[in-house]
Amino acid sequence: MTIHLDHPPISRPMRDLRTRPGRLVGHVADDAAAHRPRPVDATAGENAAVTRICVDIAGEILDGHDVAEKADQLAVAAAGWAHDGIPIDIVLHAVHESLRRRMEFASTDDHASLLDGFRQAVATSDLMCTTVSRAYIREHREVASEHHTAVHTLASALLAGKPTATMARECGIAVADAYSVLALWIQAHPDEHDSRMDGAVVARRTLRRVQAALAQRCGERALALLSVDGGTLLIPANLLAGKELDTLVESLSRAARVDIMAALVPAATDEIPAAAERAHELLDMVERLDCPPGLYRFADLALEYQLTRPGPGRAELGELLRPLDNHPELYETLRVHIANNMNRQRTARLLHIHTNTVDYRIRRVAHLTGLDPAQGSGLWQLRSAMIARSFHTRPPRHRRAHLRDRS
Repeated sequence: MTIHLDHPPISRPMRDLRTRPGRLVGHVADDAAAHRPRPVDATAGENAAVTRICVDIAGEILDGHDVAEKADQLAVAAAGWAHDGIPIDIVLHAVHESLRRRMEFASTDDHASLLDGFRQAVATSDLMCTTVSRAYIREHREVASEHHTAVHTLASALLAGKPTATMARECGIAVADAYSVLALWIQAHPDEHDSRMDGAVVARRTLRRVQAALAQRCGERALALLSVDGGTLLIPANLLAGKELDTLVESLSRAARVDIMAALVPAATDEIPAAAERAHELLDMVERLDCPPGLYRFADLALEYQLTRPGPGRAELGELLRPLDNHPELYETLRVHIANNMNRQRTARLLHIHTNTVDYRIRRVAHLTGLDPAQGSGLWQLRSAMIARSFHTRPPRHRRAHLRDRS
């Protein structure tokens, strides 16, 4: 591989450059090190290495030589930097800084030579940046894929209650003593229903944004099993607690640009399987009850949870609302009215009816069921009946099974 120029190679400036490689490398390494919070010795060594390769490639191009071998060396080095976690901006900074320094050393008064030198610099920059970026991104994707697989494997083992000590060592991920187990539901993005767009692609992009926000907030300590619908998060108890978990769910929702609902159950590591099952049961319940998006804790909804457990009590409670089966407008008014904390104006506004109509319908509910929502005992029984009956009349939110992608 050679780069053809209109004029003979500018060899003299390059020879001048090669007489002082240590000085050039030192300049670039020092400049790059100032941008990176790593030990000075490690940073200087890393940037000195990339600078030397870049200087060599620039020299070969300016001398008119084939640079294929040097480009291969640069690609191998870039892959190594990606694997070691060296930010790509540091690598590209070293590339451009080496060229800038070369142009300073290779000055000339000849206009034609100056233009030719500029062309050479642009060609060199294009070759090196393309080589570095391609190799770096390829390796970075492989590293990310390996980490994703490790997280998936470890999270699956914890959720299945399998021994994880050996697996954690192999994955390089520490297992905490306790976790906040979150069951997560991700709302469908409006663009999924746009006929001009691919719904599967939109859903996957939403998921990617959630995963990126989670990684930014929790680093590599959070374990996640997510699909486009949601899934399960395992957050170390000593990483986030209390309101920080509410903030986490809010930040994930902002990143996804859709509503997110989550249910939280704290658990010791060996209790994760049972906690995850309970968290998803709680999430299923708040979905059926049309609760607003946000984070829900088991302790906050223990009563509702118990009312929805299978058994004769749930069936008996549900029967209290049977008289409303032929009056769906009465049932809906009661549901909205209870959700609005019995606020007549708000209920009327949401249902687009007059407040007198709300009063009339509530009186009809009391007459048909024998339970008056205006009385404390009647309201408690009616609300309990609605909670119990939600598992017979209201399915959980639609799952986008055809779009699922665990990636």
